[in-house]
Amino acid sequence: QVLEDVAPLPLEPQVQAIENDSISLYRTDTTRLAETVDAFLARMGVDDAAAAAFLRREPTFRAQFLAHAGRSVSVESNERHELVKFTGRWVPDSLLSFKRLVVERAGEAFVSHVETASLTPTVHLGSAIVRTSLFAAADDASMPDAVVSKLVEIFTNEIDFHHDLRLGDRFSVVYETLDADGEPVRTGRILSAEFVNAGTTYNSVWFQPPGRKGGYYSLDGKSLETSYLATPVQFSRVSSGFAMRFHPIQHKWKAHLGIDYAAAIGTPVRTVADGTVEFAGVQNGYGNVVIVRHNSLEETLYAHLSRIGVRPGESVTQGEFIGAVGETGWATGPHLHFEFRVNGVHQNPAVMMARHNQENTVPAELRPQFAQVANSMRLQLAAAARESIVASN
Repeated sequence: QVLEDVAPLPLEPQVQAIENDSISLYRTDTTRLAETVDAFLARMGVDDAAAAAFLRREPTFRAQFLAHAGRSVSVESNERHELVKFTGRWVPDSLLSFKRLVVERAGEAFVSHVETASLTPTVHLGSAIVRTSLFAAADDASMPDAVVSKLVEIFTNEIDFHHDLRLGDRFSVVYETLDADGEPVRTGRILSAEFVNAGTTYNSVWFQPPGRKGGYYSLDGKSLETSYLATPVQFSRVSSGFAMRFHPIQHKWKAHLGIDYAAAIGTPVRTVADGTVEFAGVQNGYGNVVIVRHNSLEETLYAHLSRIGVRPGESVTQGEFIGAVGETGWATGPHLHFEFRVNGVHQNPAVMMARHNQENTVPAELRPQFAQVANSMRLQLAAAARESIVASN
């Protein structure tokens, strides 16, 4: 037995330390459209009239956060719910960096400044089973909608997502997000994907050798990319083909010199191939129209647009946004009128795009590099698929 006298510490310093102690409260969320400063601070747990007054005057906060929804914001407050620090992030268009607005308390006042930092790519695995719709499946797996749109674009020449999608179809994806301070702010590239449609498995992998243009290939090395996309509008239906039809406005039989795709107003329209914008404006019955020249002979036309997203002379790449579906001009409902012309003569777009799309494969000298990438992606897709099976059970 060991006996030892223990003297307790004085209580006064301990009480003083407790009184001087302070806590910080942190909250991260996203902005909401048309939200006032007071409503925003209340939602973030801040009750600070001085901070509210400062943010109402802060030009960057007003322009980048009060006017936009979905932007990542973080707030630090003290035990009195006063603002200590605000941090907000946004990504300028077409940049691999992001902007950070920092507002900090400096005594009884506030100071602000804008910083620039690099986005950090992060790889994610995702897998889902289609039970109601493709986008609902992605939501269940917490995948961004942009990943689903890109997935459809990759497999659009192999799967008819409008007619052939089946309940029980499943897909696995390895994709990137671009993160700002650990928060995803933009969806990056799909690195590999697998889609099982009606029992048939389709797969793809992104492959970009050093110094060369990248593209999507099946795991056995066949290119999935084509000279022309199958359609200029995703998730649409053909409402009128390249044939004779009874004109809904002129009330007589006429040759329909293009294909009409029925879709909701505002649905994005994409150019089916690389080219240069030859015309962007209004043309009589076509309403708002964009014409893209792809080479010395071929051009495509996109008509009845609700808005135009390009300018004459601008270079566009396959799949790039050029406008939105509308019903301008002689249109009886929202749809895209799409034409394919060769040396000024109208051709059947479906026939012409199919004719251009020839199968390509990975060059022999790049096969060893491709095999390494494909094997790595095959393992990651298998891991993603296992997660889906466990979750569904």
